[in-house]
Amino acid sequence: MKKLTEIDLMIKDCSILTADFEIKHKQSIVIKDSTILAVDDASVIGKTYQSMSSIDGKGKLFMPGFVDAHMHTCQQLLRGRIADEYPMIWTRIMVPFESNLREEDVHISAQLSCLDMIKSGTTAFVDAGGTFMHKVAETAIQSGLRGTITCSTMNAGNQIPENMKSTEEELLKRNTQLFNEFHGLGDGRLNVWFSLRSIISCTPSLITKVFEKAKELNTGVQAHMNEYPNEISFCLENFQKRPFEFLESLGVLDLNFLSAHSILLSENEVDILKHYDVKVAHCPISNAGKGIPKTPSLLQKGISVGIGTDGAAHSGLSVFDEIKTFKSLMRAFWGTPIFDPKVMPAKKLLELATLGGAKSMLQGDNFGTIEAGKKADLIGINIDQPHILPTHNLVNSLVESVNSTDVSDVIVNGQVIMKNREVLTLDEEKIMFESKLAMESMSLRAGI
Repeated sequence: MKKLTEIDLMIKDCSILTADFEIKHKQSIVIKDSTILAVDDASVIGKTYQSMSSIDGKGKLFMPGFVDAHMHTCQQLLRGRIADEYPMIWTRIMVPFESNLREEDVHISAQLSCLDMIKSGTTAFVDAGGTFMHKVAETAIQSGLRGTITCSTMNAGNQIPENMKSTEEELLKRNTQLFNEFHGLGDGRLNVWFSLRSIISCTPSLITKVFEKAKELNTGVQAHMNEYPNEISFCLENFQKRPFEFLESLGVLDLNFLSAHSILLSENEVDILKHYDVKVAHCPISNAGKGIPKTPSLLQKGISVGIGTDGAAHSGLSVFDEIKTFKSLMRAFWGTPIFDPKVMPAKKLLELATLGGAKSMLQGDNFGTIEAGKKADLIGINIDQPHILPTHNLVNSLVESVNSTDVSDVIVNGQVIMKNREVLTLDEEKIMFESKLAMESMSLRAGI
């Protein structure tokens, strides 16, 4: 009798979202050493592999975990504060809020955001940067999530609180220390990048040095780009160039740059994105009050696009909510004028929220799809529910009907971090209790 191959985890008899974003039923997934070893018919897998640990996949669909390609863990305690506010909210409300954060506030905010992401089906995230980022790093490692983090980097701007600015030397030293201490930890789950908060809050000298340091350390750079009209005006007034034209003139752009938001792009800037293989992260709900990105054009040109939530202050950390909103925005703004209801089909939305996000993290070859050889970053969806089944097209229903609360299981790097809605890596009750106390304390101190 043939000896069965020993593995770490088997997901038995489930439906899956394939690498082509199609649905296959009665499949089993084999996981060993953090990696997907095989995906095949359940009847075949059962005769080849054996595992002491398994998940019953009946009534569930497994798909790649969502990647939140742009978010702010430090803004978790700002939930509900910025709705219906006039711009510029990031200078009037958000940066002043961050300037009042203490180390313990960042710690509980990071715990709460990781808990929120796990329960929403997000397995990887890109943090835009804040203060006390070592606490975010420690929490991300504990949570089991895959993350990219950085420090908030600002040294200019009249509207930025002075305690949020630092010298070039201090900023580079702080981010380098974070890189040296945490990059690659958590079995490779945590990466540290460099950042620019925005062009209007960083001098040209700092911008150049940030890119140089990141290139020296072979890591990425991220920035908020082309989000507000005043950002465009600032560049035109001071450099006679639009933001991406200015960065190109500095000679800093390359394929390791992630451009968050990227709403107000000229056609020439779109060509610049394409030429340098710059990655883009759109934040549909956050951006809806500022403009509609040229996503169909970007995708047509082969530019890599991911989806971000922009943090809980805007609408929560549900990527399901983002893709629902994004579909409606794309259809109303781009599809309706040219009578193209399929301007942003469900398959493409799911691809942007998974593989697109992995590419935003510069790891598209490592995760983002369910196929042998890739990291086992998966989520299980309880589809055996009246608001999901029966359906004529389950791919469409994943976008139209499924919610974050339908996520039953979360696996990252081959480790189960949530099973049947129970988070195994974080103390949910303790975090919820402490986060309420932290928000009350912050509100009193900041007067919000």
